[in-house]
Amino acid sequence: MIRPATPADIPAIHTLIRELAEYERALEEAKATEEQLHEALFGSRPATFAHVATDDTTDAVIGYAIWFLNFSTWRGVHGIHLEDLYVRPTARGGGHGKALLTALARICVERGYQRLEWSVLNWNTPAIDFYKALGARPQDEWTVYRLTDEALAQASGTP
Repeated sequence: MIRPATPADIPAIHTLIRELAEYERALEEAKATEEQLHEALFGSRPATFAHVATDDTTDAVIGYAIWFLNFSTWRGVHGIHLEDLYVRPTARGGGHGKALLTALARICVERGYQRLEWSVLNWNTPAIDFYKALGARPQDEWTVYRLTDEALAQASGTP
């Protein structure tokens, strides 16, 4: 079952985020706390959203999608940027990842959004194969850039 996340899902989502970070070989970079997730998803001005996949038998959270709105100046409408899509390895192959993407695609269509975009690590061939099987196309002509930590502070002009 796929449903919007609730505040009660925060501990499970936090655990799954850490599992994803470990899988992506970057556990030391996963610093978000449960409190930060709660504020981002359910605080006074949420700008981030989440859906969860639950086990049909136990109702336990076994996967999640965290997303936010982006905007296309060329198309003149919002879209969805999928920040994370993760399903526990023991639950893969059960259609949960596809169901999460289907739920987000449905939101796009219902709201008139024209893009659903995400990034995937170049070495993550199981995910790449999964996305291609759904009809997603890589945007090879674009390179993602990021400012963080000291570089971000330096670019902001603040010490």
